[in-house]
Amino acid sequence: MNIGLNIKRNRERLGLSQEALAKKIGVSQQAVDRWENAGVIPRNKAVNELMNVFGLSRDALFGDSMPSNKGVKIPVLGRVVAGVPIDAVQEILDYEEITPEMAATGEYFALQVKGASMEPTLRDGDIVIVKKQPTVDSGDIAIVLVNGNDATVKEIKESPAGITLIGHNAAIYTPQFYSNKEIQDMPIQIIGKVVEMRRKF
Repeated sequence: MNIGLNIKRNRERLGLSQEALAKKIGVSQQAVDRWENAGVIPRNKAVNELMNVFGLSRDALFGDSMPSNKGVKIPVLGRVVAGVPIDAVQEILDYEEITPEMAATGEYFALQVKGASMEPTLRDGDIVIVKKQPTVDSGDIAIVLVNGNDATVKEIKESPAGITLIGHNAAIYTPQFYSNKEIQDMPIQIIGKVVEMRRKF
């Protein structure tokens, strides 16, 4: 059983320190060190978190070799509306794969678009790959939390007075401006930048 070695190899594959991995899965850095170097087997909850972070099955995590599939799985966390914001449901609908090189550059998740306000750029049912980050550049497409828990996907236009959320389908979605005060009070929070779109035929 090479789980300690596999944890170390996969952590290094993603460019994570022991401390960074520990933070992702909710344990101490010392726990990760014990798994890798002292032969301590993680508890079942930690095993599930490791499987999720590494994109591995339980067999691959406990097995004697690295997985042959080099892609890193990320969860599709729920549907994000392209229209009027609705609650972002924190349920895992599916998994998407990204390259290890992309995974090493930050934390990623995927969301399924619902609604038509971003057509023709994004259609209902499209999957967007999102890099988790609190800010984006003006002109980027981002996932935005409105009122703290309503997630929507829109193009961001920044100005000294605030931000405007822009839907690409102007016929059904009027750009929404939020002042700097509204951004603080509501609040309006950017949770990630859309870096890729995936469409199933």
